[in-house]
Amino acid sequence: MSQRFFTQTSQDIVYLDANATTPVLPRIADVVSHTMKVSFGNPSSSHITGVQAKYLLEQTRSKARRVIGAQTGDILFTSGATEGIQTAIVSTLLANRHKATEHSVLLYGATEHKAVPNTLKHWNDVLGLGAKVVAIPVDENGLLDHEFIAEHVPKALMICTMAVNNETGVYQDLSALERVIRQHNASVSWMVDCVQALGKQALALSDTSIDYAPFSGHKLYAPKGIGFLYIRENSPYTPFIAGGGQESGMRSGTENLPGIAGLYELFDLLLDEASDVFKPVETLHQYRKQLINALEQTFGSITFNMPLVGSVPTTLNFCVDSLTSKEVMDLFDAAGIRVSGGSACSSGANRSFVLDAMSASDWQSENAIRMSFGPAATQAEIDLACERICALKPVLANNCLIVSDAVQPEHEVCALGLTQLRHQGSCCWLYVAPNNDAVIIDPVVELVPRIERLVAQQQLHVKAVLETHKHQDKDSARALLANRLSLNTDSDELGWPGAAVQLGEQELVRIPTPGHSADSHTYLLRQGDNVSACFCGDLLIFSGLGSTQFADANVCDMAESIRSLAPQLSDDTVICPAHDYEQCFALTWAAQVQATPLLKQLLDEQIDKERFAEQKAQLDEQLSSECGALCGFSNVVKTTAAQQLSVEQVQQMLEECEQETIVLDVREPYEHGAKDIRSLFNVGDAQLVNVPLSRLANAFFAHQLSPQKRYVLICRTGNRSGQAINNLKSLGFDKVYNLQGGLALV
Repeated sequence: MSQRFFTQTSQDIVYLDANATTPVLPRIADVVSHTMKVSFGNPSSSHITGVQAKYLLEQTRSKARRVIGAQTGDILFTSGATEGIQTAIVSTLLANRHKATEHSVLLYGATEHKAVPNTLKHWNDVLGLGAKVVAIPVDENGLLDHEFIAEHVPKALMICTMAVNNETGVYQDLSALERVIRQHNASVSWMVDCVQALGKQALALSDTSIDYAPFSGHKLYAPKGIGFLYIRENSPYTPFIAGGGQESGMRSGTENLPGIAGLYELFDLLLDEASDVFKPVETLHQYRKQLINALEQTFGSITFNMPLVGSVPTTLNFCVDSLTSKEVMDLFDAAGIRVSGGSACSSGANRSFVLDAMSASDWQSENAIRMSFGPAATQAEIDLACERICALKPVLANNCLIVSDAVQPEHEVCALGLTQLRHQGSCCWLYVAPNNDAVIIDPVVELVPRIERLVAQQQLHVKAVLETHKHQDKDSARALLANRLSLNTDSDELGWPGAAVQLGEQELVRIPTPGHSADSHTYLLRQGDNVSACFCGDLLIFSGLGSTQFADANVCDMAESIRSLAPQLSDDTVICPAHDYEQCFALTWAAQVQATPLLKQLLDEQIDKERFAEQKAQLDEQLSSECGALCGFSNVVKTTAAQQLSVEQVQQMLEECEQETIVLDVREPYEHGAKDIRSLFNVGDAQLVNVPLSRLANAFFAHQLSPQKRYVLICRTGNRSGQAINNLKSLGFDKVYNLQGGLALV
């Protein structure tokens, strides 16, 4: 019997990503299943089973009219909102192509779902209209600029807006919008994306001049693959899908009757005034207030990226002021709380185009979290969500992510050894000695609040805040951080106090290493003659060399610096550069030399300084043309894909090779603390090690890992563990394996 793909029951999670999709309500699922098994007829068939199917289809269409207030016009069943958008736009553009001139515009709201502008651009090009696709600006509250519309809509072939924004929940005043559109262009086709409005706002489309309104079932507890499109009477229409003539010739293809039956039950629930499935707006506002209180109680300072007045109560878009969106999402996911970063449809993006359009700060745009629930949410579900959120407070405190009320945190997870703190491609390094003496090297402005919190929480004695050079690609954070930490030591402009910095039994010394810049220096952490860590700034990049294209760079100086530095390093000295563009995380000096052919040739005296300069110039030119003004180049290490193991295979390996096999959890400590995975694999404490990517360098610094052992790497999805495996392989670890799909598929 084949294994069924069920990974986790709904009781195990708190689902707060309803704007992305919703679970199918049990009543709706029952109707869908019944239709598949019993009422499965083809509505185009003339026999009784087909007639019954046709009746269900038309009854659903009738209920749709009542739900959206459309006594006239057409209701067309589609596969979802994207098809509805395509249909509306193609119909309009075909009907208006004879009107198109070089001055014509296609207007859309700047915060519109990407399906709208992308469709406008696509069909404008395909049909050769030559119209200009123009975004309508919004203000800081996400409201469309009516003056801009008044100015541009007279030349518009079409205008597209949305009722409720999917990222922020901000709703537009459709009546005011209609007035400004129709006062300046009575005949322009107007499409309103109503996907997020269904079930959350009253709709009366027949009372408006809206030409098209797409809807999607899966955003409101119906199945995926079903939606519908409202088309105003006498609005332009061209079938987007031709074929057998179903839907009265408007949309060919056998109708998705189970999905339509799901809509029927959904509409029934929406129209049933006696039903308590869909909550009144007052209750939804109370739910949102509870969630806000839980967030503020847990995280402290929160910035909301949308107006609480002027948005539907089922959506919250916020930033935790002291944490990145990745940290928050990873923490929530480990605790079984599902949220998203901005829009689920653009989850690969680094920032929110919606918040950019609303003139939000870079921090807000890059670190937005969207928390959304459906209008059928229950009080018990919201209570559980708040309980789970509040339960994260001690995890945050123990991992230095918030300031704790406790005198001492329970876990010293980040105090000793090396920690790599990253912001985009930049690295800040923290070293803490066993006596809590600490040094911070190459701090990044965006990380200052986190470092300050970490220092306070761990009661660190910061001896110096240093820079390896005046960085060309970012503002200096050294003085800011030193001031925030009340560090009053005499130092030069890079923070160096003038003598070796004592850190427990080790000392930090500085040597000049010009090349990347004239003021470049390298800091060596040593005990006697043994150098355990080399903070090299941008002299070296993981698996590469720093750039020599900046104004004060000198490639010959770089060659001399490398030659003078090399004799002081041992094979297992940990390299700590100021940038990590390839997400390498950790390399030893031996691995760095092996991975960088030009470096190896220079040290082996296969090339002289002049030849080094010539080849380095070629690499810099290539870097500039391919990547822009980065501070160095990396040779991407080519490794074979790691063997993927199932949970059963992992357990078998643990049992057969108990002394040799280690489960290596590369999630951050706050994720590790939020979800204990020992029970998943029946693994003892000695066989489970947590080494997050931010501490991977420390694992080699402290000789925590051995190439003789077997390591099964685990993270949330398998991505971070895959990165760590590449890193380990470049360091000579051959017996490394990945948990297939990560914890997400366990």
